[in-house]
Amino acid sequence: MVQIDSAKAAEGEGGRYTLAPGTLAAVVLAVCLAQIALSVPSLINGLIQQDLAPSSAQLTWITEAFMLPVAALGLGFGVFGDLFGRKRLLVGGAALIAVGSALAILVPGTGHSSDTRVTLLILAQVLGGVGAAAIFPTSLAMVAAGTHTTATRARGVAIWATALSVGGFLGPLLAGLAAKIDLGWAGNANWRWAFVGVLVIAVVSVVLSLALAQNSASPEGRSVDWPGQITAALGLFALMYAVIQGSESGWGSAQIAIAFVAAAVFLVLFVFAESRAAAPLLLLSVFRNRAFAMNSVVTLIGMFAFLVIMYSTSIRLTIIQGFSPLQSSVAYLFFGGIGFVLLPLTSQLLERYNPRWVLCAALTLIGASGLWFAVVPTTSRSIGAIVGPLILAGVGSALAFASITAVAVNTLPNHLAGMASGVTSTFRDLGFALGPAIAGAVALGRASDEIARKLGGDPALSKAYEAFQASAAHAPADQRPQLEAAVRAVQSGPLGANSVPADITLPDGKVVPFNPLKDVAFDALSSSYSIAYVLAGVAALVAAALILVGVRGGVDQAHLDDDPHTLAD
Repeated sequence: MVQIDSAKAAEGEGGRYTLAPGTLAAVVLAVCLAQIALSVPSLINGLIQQDLAPSSAQLTWITEAFMLPVAALGLGFGVFGDLFGRKRLLVGGAALIAVGSALAILVPGTGHSSDTRVTLLILAQVLGGVGAAAIFPTSLAMVAAGTHTTATRARGVAIWATALSVGGFLGPLLAGLAAKIDLGWAGNANWRWAFVGVLVIAVVSVVLSLALAQNSASPEGRSVDWPGQITAALGLFALMYAVIQGSESGWGSAQIAIAFVAAAVFLVLFVFAESRAAAPLLLLSVFRNRAFAMNSVVTLIGMFAFLVIMYSTSIRLTIIQGFSPLQSSVAYLFFGGIGFVLLPLTSQLLERYNPRWVLCAALTLIGASGLWFAVVPTTSRSIGAIVGPLILAGVGSALAFASITAVAVNTLPNHLAGMASGVTSTFRDLGFALGPAIAGAVALGRASDEIARKLGGDPALSKAYEAFQASAAHAPADQRPQLEAAVRAVQSGPLGANSVPADITLPDGKVVPFNPLKDVAFDALSSSYSIAYVLAGVAALVAAALILVGVRGGVDQAHLDDDPHTLAD
């Protein structure tokens, strides 16, 4: 039973809570905000690399620090919304993103150590991630609880998914525009302007939600399951730590082995706790619904594939090929902007056809995109060279976001809207989190091995690299800090080695060799991220195949046509 704050929200469909235009507007802006905050770092990775000089693992953590709480806390926030009111979480989530953005803006300048500055930015990302973790399941639950017919549910889900897509391209566009601002911060430090933009949007979202959003809740049979929340969060954190840190610390190192073991133990304890809880965080019996269970697995694999493509494309354009953030943001117009254009078609497809067929087609397009990306060489330094796979990925992701959500909320009754939303958000966001982590680990690990192999097999290259490392010690005092920073960047890993130019121009106009590993790192990263694209393409096609296998269990299970147009509570 959905509870509401006033009788006004219950007008329209037999006294049931219905989704009002003001609530929908607040939901759309909040979802856009969360997705913008998630995607902003992807286009300023290059500036952050040059300004803060993080290691390859630290650069990955800057992105993953946002995704980790989104994946780990989604289930819990689904319950909190059911218990304490969804409007409160919508407002609180936006407020936390505002706080995280403010902290990112206040990351100190070059007078502080690189580790200190990187740590503060990671903390800022964690706070923003907690806010987004509150917004994603809460906003979807508000849509699901307030729609009661196939047509209104399809339209509401399509709008929610479109907001997700639009936020996915507005974030990089905001980052690209912010990087052009020269006021306030010098040089590469102007990445902070991107977080200024997120802060402004977050404040507007808080105000809009307070003014327009209607509160709702479904507390019946729900309570805070602390053992489940704690074991799930610790298990997912240990898993993500092992995946992200493995390439830098060594996959066979004690700390990585312990992290994998801890992840397995905590996740087993989570299942044990949920099977015995009176009001579990995750009702394990919902996975007896074959459509819901299959959709959860497909969501994890499919969203992993899509994020690998997005992450690899951001690395390809900004760090490997050296495009500016604004130039690179053009790619994200395809990733997210297509979702806005396809909104009417997406709504019609979800209303007229089984969402599982739509999802199968979407994942096939994403798979084809990944395989196409893999064969486009990075020496093709034009956005036009990748327009084809960008369009496939954009259309595929737009349809996938909507159809994944439709299957999830249509296969469980409305009083479990918070749980359905939380489970879907958790699997989607876990795929989002694992995508960059695994792609980065595979690609950067392979690139590091390739650079080491080249150094070991080429005495001239090895000698030149030794001379480069020693160059700061023999430089004039006024040039030494810049040279030391360049040497540290190259030593930090393949991404840093690619960011330092192979040649520099002296004050007299003479061009001299500088970083001997630049070309080696470029080639190593190019081939390694091609493998990441192949991984994404294969994963998406596997997810599409799983849908076809699941269809044999009854295609109509995921398309509710109760009367045939009313969805039961």
